[in-house]
Amino acid sequence: MGRAFEYRKARKMKRWAGMAKAFTKVSREINIAIKEGGPDPDYNPRLRLAIANSKAVNMPKANVDAAIKRATDKDSASYDEVTFEGYGPHGIAILVEATSDNNNRTVANIRHVFSKYGGSMGVNGSVDYMFSRKGQFKVKREDLEGDLEEIELELIDAGLDSIEQDEDEITFYTAFEDFGKFQHELEERNIEVDNAELVRIPSHTKKLSDAEADAVIKLIDMLEEDDDVANVFHTMDESE
Repeated sequence: MGRAFEYRKARKMKRWAGMAKAFTKVSREINIAIKEGGPDPDYNPRLRLAIANSKAVNMPKANVDAAIKRATDKDSASYDEVTFEGYGPHGIAILVEATSDNNNRTVANIRHVFSKYGGSMGVNGSVDYMFSRKGQFKVKREDLEGDLEEIELELIDAGLDSIEQDEDEITFYTAFEDFGKFQHELEERNIEVDNAELVRIPSHTKKLSDAEADAVIKLIDMLEEDDDVANVFHTMDESE
């Protein structure tokens, strides 16, 4: 099997791995959600989603409550969502999503990683057009009751775009603008979501040799190690 395929498997296994990193990501999402829509999850869909995702990473309720309390403190730090675009080795487009309370620090850190590991940062819009922003909802197959084909037909009106599935998990995709509507529809149907987020799907990918893939993987890994980085998307082909 190719190195890129091994990388894809490793990334799937380590998604949300690293307790401190996962908790930081959820805490910042709670902060942003509360600053935007208030501290009551009944009236704040984004906060409900953040709390639901906290369960997916086994974040203790005490930590969640503490994050909510910090976010409601008027003197607490406020986080902004920022994106960075650029290229990695061998022409692979890379888009980085981050949450930051100090944009100058974050810019400097991301630029340094790109430069050190064979990439280069670009201007806004330089690679964004290569990705489609989608809503992604993951549901454990065992938690989904009923016939999947029937459920699929019923969810189309709520914005369902496509479905992927494996033995254990079903993934629903929606258009970016339908994310909130689809989230509400799943809540109304009492379908428990294991994880939900906005992702960026590349319109095309590029196949690399194992050695070339190693260089790109190193850059991505180092970007993901930064505390401000929430997600890294790229155009490297991860298939076998």
